[in-house]
Amino acid sequence: MSELTGVVACHGRLAVALVDAVEQISGVSGALVAVSNTDCDRGLLADRIGAAVGDGSAIVFVDMAAGSCMLAALQRLRDRHDVKVVTGVNLAMLVDFVFHRQLDAGGAAERASAIGQRAIKVP
Repeated sequence: MSELTGVVACHGRLAVALVDAVEQISGVSGALVAVSNTDCDRGLLADRIGAAVGDGSAIVFVDMAAGSCMLAALQRLRDRHDVKVVTGVNLAMLVDFVFHRQLDAGGAAERASAIGQRAIKVP
C-alpha cells in the first residue's frame, strides 16, 4: 500500500504554519501539503484542495467544522472513498499522522481524530 497524502486546509496562513511546525518537530518533510483559503471563493478553494489531494488516498485536515475549508473539501471529494476529512486539526494529530501514513484513509482518519482529542487538555 502506498503512503497517504496529508492535506492541511485552513484559513489564512494557519496551514503553512502547521506544516512547518510538523516538519521541524518530526524531521519528516513532504508528507503534508498546505492549502489556504486566502483570496478565493469556495470553488477555487475546492480546486486547490483537489489539486493537493491528487489521485491517491489522502486525509484532508481542516481547521473548523462547517467552515469554508471543510465545505469545499466535502464538495470536491464527496465521491472519493479513499479520501477522508478530519476537522479541528491540531499539531498533535499531524505529528502522529506523518509517522502512520501507511494506514488506509479510514483508519488514519480515526487515529488522527483520537490523537487530536487526547491532546486537548486543561492542565
